[in-house]
Amino acid sequence: MKPKEILEEWIRLFNAADAESIADLYHDDAVNHQVANEPVIGKEAIREMFRADFAVPEMVCIPENLFEDGEWAILEWRAPLGLRGCGFFHITDGKIKFQRGYWDKLSFLRQHGLPIPE
Repeated sequence: MKPKEILEEWIRLFNAADAESIADLYHDDAVNHQVANEPVIGKEAIREMFRADFAVPEMVCIPENLFEDGEWAILEWRAPLGLRGCGFFHITDGKIKFQRGYWDKLSFLRQHGLPIPE
């Protein structure tokens, strides 16, 4: 599959809160770095991250723009409550090798009534 097609599958699995299947889109040694958090390294750690994230509030990714440039897929998204962000996915051999996401964590926590770290 092309990078954009993998990203479309990632969005489908994210919106289904399917931590098991979404993790299978990553290389064993992949890195997921949501810049509001520390990088998560390795497919199993990424799977655990998604399990934990999907257990808190319901999250929905509404794609606004999808781009593909060589081995990169780029996503600009919004959430139903208005939060916006973007993600960059480096895809090699049909799997996500590296992901970086930019979004406002403080706004996310406030919108979902979650505790704000000090």
